Amino acid sequence: MDLRKQNLSIQEVKEMDMVDYLSTLGIQPEKIRGNDYWYLSPLRGEKTPSFKVNRVLNRWYDHGMGRGGSIIDFGVLFYGCTVGEFLKGLRDHFSLHQPTATRPADSISQPQERKIKIIAEGSLSSPHLLRYLKHRHIAAHVAEKYCCQVHYQVGGKTYYGIGFRNDQGGYEIRNPYYKISSSPKAVTTFQNGSDDVLVFEGFMDFLSFKTMQPEQSGNDYNFLVLNSLSFFLQARSFMENHHRILLYLDRDQAGQNCTQNALSLSSRYEDHSHLYSQHKDFNDWVMNFGKAEQNTRQQQNPKKSQRLKL
Repeated sequence: MDLRKQNLSIQEVKEMDMVDYLSTLGIQPEKIRGNDYWYLSPLRGEKTPSFKVNRVLNRWYDHGMGRGGSIIDFGVLFYGCTVGEFLKGLRDHFSLHQPTATRPADSISQPQERKIKIIAEGSLSSPHLLRYLKHRHIAAHVAEKYCCQVHYQVGGKTYYGIGFRNDQGGYEIRNPYYKISSSPKAVTTFQNGSDDVLVFEGFMDFLSFKTMQPEQSGNDYNFLVLNSLSFFLQARSFMENHHRILLYLDRDQAGQNCTQNALSLSSRYEDHSHLYSQHKDFNDWVMNFGKAEQNTRQQQNPKKSQRLKL
């Protein structure tokens, strides 16, 4: 099925493999029982997987919400868009690999690696990308300061997305339908002359922090965005040049293992993920409850600064 052809029917979209599609979003099952794939719900925060996809029926059901349906029903809820917008997004921006029609029931698709060629960089201007950032509760002026809009080619096709540059010139690239990286892959650092460094796993968490924590002259921090946990050990020399190392890593097993390992290395490492202990990462907290909690604190003490306590 060619998802980029001009006339993409609703029935064709409904026939797309839901497990494959979730995999392109970086969403993997926590367990597989026969034809049922169980996930931590991508529609809300939870600790016990209650979002099920039956691969034979190719339908999902979120037991916590009491809602389910086809991939279209999922897309409308996940992106907060209309059916038409979701179909257009699939046609224009779907992942760089296509779902395979015939696949064993106990297998999970993996993205096929292809070489990415950056062909243009510019300011963020796409309404599609700006809506995505708004959906992620990231201020446009913050994204415009730290990101750009990149156009790139893969396999002869041209795409575009939100580009976050690393220290070696590569990009982390995101849009509502996929995430991918260009070479070389590396960390991203921002040095502001501070004795403290804040460490994030991904750039969406960093942008969320900057949205909630407006910069104040003379009171900013240094920042490290790992872009991958695999760079943590490599980044130790940078981190340990600081008096305090404040960790805002993900709350999944890999992120928590990395945090615990860091705490055992030096007392300079501090775990600040307790701020979003009920959520998978900083951005997830901001999207779900962070804004509501901020409003509550503001109502309780409107004259007090709402800067996060570090």
